[in-house]
Amino acid sequence: MASNNEREPDVDGEAGHGGVQSVDRALAVLEILARDGHAGVSDIAEEMGIHKSTVSRLLGSLVSREMVHQNSERGKYQLGFGILRLASSIPGRLSLVREARTVMEALADQFKETVNLAVLRSNYAVNVDQAMGPSTLATYDWVGSLTPLHATSSGKVLLAALSADDRDRILTETGLPARTPRTITNRKDLETELITVARDGYAVTREEFEIGINSMSVPVYSHLGTVIGAISISGPAFRFDPEKEPGLADGLKDAGLQVSARMGYTRR
Repeated sequence: MASNNEREPDVDGEAGHGGVQSVDRALAVLEILARDGHAGVSDIAEEMGIHKSTVSRLLGSLVSREMVHQNSERGKYQLGFGILRLASSIPGRLSLVREARTVMEALADQFKETVNLAVLRSNYAVNVDQAMGPSTLATYDWVGSLTPLHATSSGKVLLAALSADDRDRILTETGLPARTPRTITNRKDLETELITVARDGYAVTREEFEIGINSMSVPVYSHLGTVIGAISISGPAFRFDPEKEPGLADGLKDAGLQVSARMGYTRR
């Protein structure tokens, strides 16, 4: 069956059904990269069940439009800046990114670690902007990455703000897969922690999403008082313990309220 699909006009022949199929496959490639962060030609071909040459042509077209970027060191592909240009056409998200930018840069400069802005998209937290601290060890670009809600500090903030029904739906659909040995995989334990997150106004993860990385996150509110995003700060576990970092919790909360105020939120 794969060979029959290969005879259809994929990227080079854009007529009729082949053109629609090419669009569908290109979107599937973007979804894989959004989910995994990066992937190689062979990985994508295996998951989609198509030939590597077809994947290469799809990636070539996406690269030419800056929707995808190839990492020169590892040869793998990741989402490109063209995706951000498309996302910026969404007024609400564009406004949130714009209003949060200077606040995030100030945070990164003050605490010398990486600061991210995330929003809820489907069943994931998607990072829409990032500011790097001057002493940041890692250089990974998290913008565009989809991260699990239960294993990240931003995700926990977004989960804690949902209604019980919405939270139950999402967690039922996604489950609680372990990303590391420290990931919370018990629903009752997670719900107990989310109560604490809602009470304290921040969430913390210690090596739950990635070994060696700790993070803390706070909510960003809209003019209606609903949570529309989360600002997080993360750093290497050997030097960064969020709850022991002097002034971090208060500084991060203040940053969240600054951005919220710019979005029209009036603190009650």
